[in-house]
Amino acid sequence: MKEKLPRLPIATRLRNDFLAGLIICAPVAITLWLTWSVVRWADSWVKPYLPARYDPDNYLNFAVPGSGLLIALVAITLIGFLGKNLIGQSIVQFSESLVRRVPLVRSIYQSVKQIFETVLKDKTNSFKKVGLIEYPSPGLWALVFISTDAKGEIATKFKAMGQDMVCVFLPPTPVPTAGFLIFTPREKIVPLDMSPEDAAKLLISGGLVTPEELAGRMKKQERTRKPLPAPIEM
Repeated sequence: MKEKLPRLPIATRLRNDFLAGLIICAPVAITLWLTWSVVRWADSWVKPYLPARYDPDNYLNFAVPGSGLLIALVAITLIGFLGKNLIGQSIVQFSESLVRRVPLVRSIYQSVKQIFETVLKDKTNSFKKVGLIEYPSPGLWALVFISTDAKGEIATKFKAMGQDMVCVFLPPTPVPTAGFLIFTPREKIVPLDMSPEDAAKLLISGGLVTPEELAGRMKKQERTRKPLPAPIEM
């Protein structure tokens, strides 16, 4: 006969049920809260500058959440479409020429534009690869996002020393939005197969959430791997 497992105390069972419910509800609640915050933030920026006749709230007895975000998406898409035409390019170039005449604004605009062009271009590999480097001391490894090769004066200085340097971004845990810009030799980087999304999950969770797809792929490879033949006895 099978031995009956001892019944857990009521307090322990309630605690386990509460933790199970928290694991189910917390991700949903946080996702909804973040989505609602983004929608309200977009509405607060767009609606004050929207003419009254184009604001759907003036024709309804209730506010329409997300209308400002939708209008912003349509406007940005329309501006991008017009910016590809000859007339649109002429307007953009004229506007940029005016911005470049203002000393402080010129530096900020050029820096921000270069960042967006580098990150949003389809052909770039910036922040699409993940690796490991020894940081902050030998024997300790940190997760980094590989940005690009060293360029300009920095690349020239390092090449004169015979070093091929790569620019990487070292984010902290658990908020990977800020971090350190590090130049490291290419041969010092250990490339990883995980995606930037999986790396972000690993950082935000403090190492608790491991890349599931990569782990599943490795287990599958281990299952399909053929065993080595037994040595032939002489």
